[in-house]
Amino acid sequence: MAEPPSLSNADWFARAQRVIPGGVDSPVRSFASVGGTPYPVVQGEGPYVVDAEGTRYIDMVQSYGAVLLGHAHPIVTAAIAKAAPLGTTFGAPTPGEVLLAEAICERVAGCEQVRFVSSGTEAAMSAVRLARGITGRDRVVKFDGCYHGHSDGLLAGGGSGVAMLGLPGSVGVSRGAVADTVVAPYNVVPELDDDVACVIVEPVAANMNLVAPAAGFLAGLRAACDAAGALLIFDEVITGFRIGTGGATAWSGVRPDLWCFGKVIGGGLPVGALAGRRELLASLAPQGPVYQAGTLSGNPLATAAGLAVLTEVTDDDYAELAARAASFAVNLGAAIASGGLAASVPVIGPLVGLFLSPSGPIDAPVDYVTAHALASNGVYPRFFHAMLRRGVALAPGAYEVMFPGLSHGNDVLDRVVAAAGESAAEVAKELADTQA
Repeated sequence: MAEPPSLSNADWFARAQRVIPGGVDSPVRSFASVGGTPYPVVQGEGPYVVDAEGTRYIDMVQSYGAVLLGHAHPIVTAAIAKAAPLGTTFGAPTPGEVLLAEAICERVAGCEQVRFVSSGTEAAMSAVRLARGITGRDRVVKFDGCYHGHSDGLLAGGGSGVAMLGLPGSVGVSRGAVADTVVAPYNVVPELDDDVACVIVEPVAANMNLVAPAAGFLAGLRAACDAAGALLIFDEVITGFRIGTGGATAWSGVRPDLWCFGKVIGGGLPVGALAGRRELLASLAPQGPVYQAGTLSGNPLATAAGLAVLTEVTDDDYAELAARAASFAVNLGAAIASGGLAASVPVIGPLVGLFLSPSGPIDAPVDYVTAHALASNGVYPRFFHAMLRRGVALAPGAYEVMFPGLSHGNDVLDRVVAAAGESAAEVAKELADTQA
């Protein structure tokens, strides 16, 4: 049956709600925390997306960090076009997964082997299972506000969509599934007992907006894990190959035992990876007793796209992008302040956060409690829609970061800054009128 010649955004959302729960396939895409109707994207190009009504937006979401070169980059689309006619999935080993695994190991110090999966959730779930299998222990320590996917045992204290929707992170999860999960405050090194299998952490917290690791925090986790005989897992689904060639390991100088990767390494296609030292990954089946499997793992289209991205991006590109993001953060904060709102705009590499308040100054959050206080003050939803009306698409939730990529030139970022100043002035007036 032919598609209708045209549908409005609202029509598409109404149609989606009839066949998709909530009208979206991931809660972070909903407008539940900001109000209004999601815009369905029909096309992306570079730093832009276009909705079903033909409106073009500067896209600061970039598929929540999965897109680094820009939407529909010709190098990525060419790699996919070359791979697709050969077959889209085989359920068998492929050269493509070997090449991508080699590229990851070459770039990340201490990483010797990679097991591909199909999502970041699978990567984190598998890393925890592997840590338990290696240590013979059950307990897992994670940090409040860090999101490691939606597997049962790691939802407790999750950020991102769990925080955005105000959910407890435990509905539908058995008490037994989270009984061995300990949630600690971010930026505080916990005391570890000899029943702890692993500590899993976002080395740069990017699911409670952007919260930097305090000086000594990651090194303290490394020392605590060594002393307790526990494994340290870096969840680099966001930071891996986003903040630099060597990810958070190179950035921080701290080397974990296991890594979780995703997003960038798939070039925009579904992918995830568990990585680590050879002797640790030897415990995975079929070599060892820890079972993990996936029909679509190492998908040839995803590995081709991911390899194209990693091959294309250079250290100079990362340096240029980080410098561009740093300048953008300064200009963005100044523009918002000139419009009458207070803002904290943390930046780490190319990751840019945004915390808003009706008045300032704002101290940069150091954990989920301080991040939540700003994210839940009601300013972000107003600012989000003001920006959207000016052609700038931010994530529809105050716990997400902005992902300027290599396609976001200074001219594009300057337009975002100009829109932010106007939006801040609009929101400040609305808030003043409400209080009058």
